Amino acid sequence: MIKKILCLSVLTIAISCKTPKKSIKEVNPEEYASTITASELKDHLYTFASDDFQGRDTGKPGQKKAANYLKNNYIEMEIASPLGGANYFQHIPSSFFHNKYNDSENVVAYIEGSEFPDEVVVVSAHYDHVGIDAEGNVFNGADDDGSGTVAVLEIAEAFKEAQKDGYQPRRSILFLHVTGEEKGLLGSDYYTKNPIFPLKNTVTDLNTDMIGRIDPKHEDDPNYIYLIGSDKLSTDLHELSEEMNSKYTQFDLDYTYNDENDPNRFYYRSDHYNFAKHNIPVIFYFNGTHSDYHQITDTPDKIEYDLMARRAQLIFYTAWEVANRDERLVIDKVN
Repeated sequence: MIKKILCLSVLTIAISCKTPKKSIKEVNPEEYASTITASELKDHLYTFASDDFQGRDTGKPGQKKAANYLKNNYIEMEIASPLGGANYFQHIPSSFFHNKYNDSENVVAYIEGSEFPDEVVVVSAHYDHVGIDAEGNVFNGADDDGSGTVAVLEIAEAFKEAQKDGYQPRRSILFLHVTGEEKGLLGSDYYTKNPIFPLKNTVTDLNTDMIGRIDPKHEDDPNYIYLIGSDKLSTDLHELSEEMNSKYTQFDLDYTYNDENDPNRFYYRSDHYNFAKHNIPVIFYFNGTHSDYHQITDTPDKIEYDLMARRAQLIFYTAWEVANRDERLVIDKVN
């Protein structure tokens, strides 16, 4: 009896001394952002942007191989598909492409929210590129958009590590890898016309297209990232984005291409725009163009991996805050 009482006393002390679990709003996300590393991004990209993937042309064998690479990584990370089971592909028939291209697929993975599961934060990138030319040269597309693609994988892993520690995001997160961007934003167009989750429940799209390089304008000071669209629909999102950068990453946030009069019209040229058309707040993260853009010289050896990791961390911090704040982002402007 005495032995039993002593055991119970020890157990009581152990329980009373255990540190209470923090709420997710008290968690410092830097611990999880630190899992987004230059070395892991490099390992992914040297595979994903290799000749083995044949330029990832929409509907071609290299794109199918790329889709399976993404699927297998999500399975390995134990991140579920919103489609159920081992089906990570949102099938897009050739008829949607007006029969100009073969059937293709968006790749999707998902972490369900703990408190607002019906509200969905989308983190997106296109994983297709332009394939092989008539001479057999492979367009590896390391920056465009291998960089965004592998960044989304690493961001997903960071959220998964938090989930393993008991910190499930309050809102759901959809990791969306779209096909057909190079053919005219076709994969994101298909998703927004055939959404897995209702567009009215989609809180934001944080879209990553080219974050691995330095453009000529910033060669002397590469501590930058272009942000496009952050203030177009939601002052709330813009201010939150600025706050996350000020608190954690301290980039020079360059809004040059956010100007309505920008002749490049980048706001209309990547997959976030198909969400913005439906009045869903967006941010497009971009490093600007360079001489290797859409050339066979866009190869993984030219990527600035440390810089790319910090840029991916900024996107993670922004997604973390959007997913875990008390209120859904307010839309105060409409198209």
